[in-house]
Amino acid sequence: MKRGKRYQDALKLVDKTKTYEAREAIDLIEKMPKPKFDQSLELHVKLGVDSKHADQQVRGTVVLPNGTGKEVKVLVFAKGEKLKEAEAAGADFVGGEELIPKIEKENWFDYDVVVATPDMMGVVGRLGRVLGPKGLMPNPKSGTVTMDVAKAIAEIKSGKVEYRLDKSNIIHLAFGKMSFGTDKLVENYEKIIEAIIKAKPAAAKGQYIKSVSISSTMGPGLFINQK
Repeated sequence: MKRGKRYQDALKLVDKTKTYEAREAIDLIEKMPKPKFDQSLELHVKLGVDSKHADQQVRGTVVLPNGTGKEVKVLVFAKGEKLKEAEAAGADFVGGEELIPKIEKENWFDYDVVVATPDMMGVVGRLGRVLGPKGLMPNPKSGTVTMDVAKAIAEIKSGKVEYRLDKSNIIHLAFGKMSFGTDKLVENYEKIIEAIIKAKPAAAKGQYIKSVSISSTMGPGLFINQK
């Protein structure tokens, strides 16, 4: 894949023979040629587990101390008083069964996270084949199936992110915007790494964290020294 001049110029700043400390790497990314938009900083963690085995899954959520820098739109499936509670808590969209055809037939996906009360999962379950592939299906493990919709919305809006393994046993996650500055990005990075280490499955053997790298949206990756 041919890369543009900005990427090539950024790559010249990277020492491919070394692993960087997180702060050092973020400082270096700050010095790279930048596009005209505020890039995200992305984390890629390769783990020594096998995601094909249920007892080696790594999945969870973490609230980033400095948020994500992204406005997150939340859709809540609820009924009765919980609908009013969701609206008051700042949900962008709320509703029930009437939303099913809008999502199924009109391909309506103007939201980033879906929250549902447990008594609505019978309804939401009908959307599994649509929401599942997009990573939008509510799940108790990620805190998006709950009766406490106000708490769920507050956490999501303040910077709660979900991490999970892909089929290559890698976790990919954006953890802030370049405009945050190094200190805030380092705080977010450390919070995520701490959460991933705590989530180590009992069945994982040998080296748990195989490699860690970070990159800006449009830039080259730098490997991080993560003991």
